[in-house]
Amino acid sequence: MLRKFFEKLGAATIFIVREMGRMLIFVVLALVNIVIRPGKPIHIFKQIHFIGTKSLFVIVLTAAFTGMVLGLQGYYTLAKFGSEGLLGSAVALSLIRELGPVLTALMVVGRAGSAITAEIGIKKITEQIDALKTMALEPFKYLVSPKILGALIAVPLLCAIFDVVGIYGGYVVGVKLLGVNPGAYFHEMERSVEWKDVWSGIVKSISFGGIIAWVCCYKGYHAGHGAEGVSRATTEAVVMSSVLVLVWDYFLTSVML
Repeated sequence: MLRKFFEKLGAATIFIVREMGRMLIFVVLALVNIVIRPGKPIHIFKQIHFIGTKSLFVIVLTAAFTGMVLGLQGYYTLAKFGSEGLLGSAVALSLIRELGPVLTALMVVGRAGSAITAEIGIKKITEQIDALKTMALEPFKYLVSPKILGALIAVPLLCAIFDVVGIYGGYVVGVKLLGVNPGAYFHEMERSVEWKDVWSGIVKSISFGGIIAWVCCYKGYHAGHGAEGVSRATTEAVVMSSVLVLVWDYFLTSVML
């Protein structure tokens, strides 16, 4: 029994290490193609439209209600200490530093990341990727690199929209419904938010965009055969992307504080 346990443990360790190596080689090849053969700009613009513009509705909706919840909870928490005027800074810092980048990334994973994995996975099982290789065309140039570039550009822009909408969602609840002074709301926000807070949110959103595109493209590119293989790859991509976003957020936060 002990021998079987260590055999399974060793096999799982070898599988994890092999998978990590394949993912590292995959992202290196994608980055090399971005630098050497980035492809036509129209392909990148299409990915920005798909990842960014088509995700705008869910981002705005999520941001509005996130800001409203922050305004509501923050008001009643600060009211216990007689500090309702600090509501603006509490909402803004929470959104800009943490909730904006993380929730934007999770929404993009659910809407665009899963679609990217399914798209590439279907091309894999229908042998369209093999057809590109047969015609001496680099699949990374057409399938992977534009998606990574599109995510690196679109996710930070979506994060900026999320922050702005969330701040005004907190304003609606805090000022219009609960009676916080509007001047105090924006004054405390302006006084407390520094450039390093904005910069940390930008860095996080860019890195999250890269992680989402990397994992989703990899899982689609190595999807199993048939519809079951594509569905499994899509599920694994969404779960792995979400977990990596949260783990990477912790490490970035610990470094940038």
